[in-house]
Amino acid sequence: MILKFFFKQLSINKQVDYLKKKGILLGTRIKEGRKIYIYMLRDLFVEVMFKDDNASEAPEKLYMLTGLKNLNSYLEKEFKTTF
Repeated sequence: MILKFFFKQLSINKQVDYLKKKGILLGTRIKEGRKIYIYMLRDLFVEVMFKDDNASEAPEKLYMLTGLKNLNSYLEKEFKTTF
């Protein structure tokens, strides 16, 4: 919880820099033709959309989830909405 509070206080660019330095890139997924990168930082999971779908470009949007259970539920829901 403290990590999420601290993380929210940073700007989006600093959040992504912190994720790249301290977090683990779990993988990518495609949603509506866009590539979304999923990072893990302890029990915080973050989805990041970058400009032009390139991780070396500026971040556009971030979505945070706390806990693996919440991540699984979220990804299941997203998967079901695509079909």
